[in-house]
Amino acid sequence: MAGVLAEFLAKKAFKVLAIDADPAPNLALTLGIPPEEADKIVPISERKELLASKTDTGFSGVYRLSFSVDDIVEKFTVKSPYGVNLLVMGTVKSADQGCTCPANAVIRALLRHLLVARDEAVVMDTEAGVEHMGRGTARHVDTMLIVADPGVKSLETAKKIYRLADEAGIKRILLVGNKVADSRGEQVIREFATDNGISLSALIPYDDMLLKADMLGETPLKHPDSKSIVAIRELGKGLLDNIPH
Repeated sequence: MAGVLAEFLAKKAFKVLAIDADPAPNLALTLGIPPEEADKIVPISERKELLASKTDTGFSGVYRLSFSVDDIVEKFTVKSPYGVNLLVMGTVKSADQGCTCPANAVIRALLRHLLVARDEAVVMDTEAGVEHMGRGTARHVDTMLIVADPGVKSLETAKKIYRLADEAGIKRILLVGNKVADSRGEQVIREFATDNGISLSALIPYDDMLLKADMLGETPLKHPDSKSIVAIRELGKGLLDNIPH
């Protein structure tokens, strides 16, 4: 979803920055970056020397909260074959040794910089929730898409994310039904959206092509006419048409 939307915006002549902030980052592969190159990408959250250079004060347990992050974008973005710049953010692993505060501080400052101070179209693939952004940063998100399958567990998670996003001050929160295989799945998604007062933006059909592409280790962007890719691009058109600025 994030990869296709990023590629769609790039084709619309936007300068696009895709951020992979998922615990299991694989946006690079979706954007057509070869596996051997994607494997070499070290997430920002795991670059200990970088984190220390930004936050270290020379005193144990004391770190800086004010620092510049614009150089991170210039140094660590990777260009994809589809004209999208990729930044693999990663997440802070709680099991890591030592204090995770510097990593959290850098990630939050970087997210705020990307969403507030820069003029690209930013597409972020994130773990379920908005906690890592913080309220101040979350308010600058133009649109949040909650992607849910027509299953009870997925929809319950969607309900929680909607509540968190609303509390964080995100003004435009949309539901996207994903892997919709039949009319029953569509009905379940639509009823959920109505019952919970969430705007339903799109229904993305189940698509065997995505599974086949994954098995072959290739980007689904090689199949622009597949039904799921077409549906996601239609979603992109709707998003652009309804963003006021």
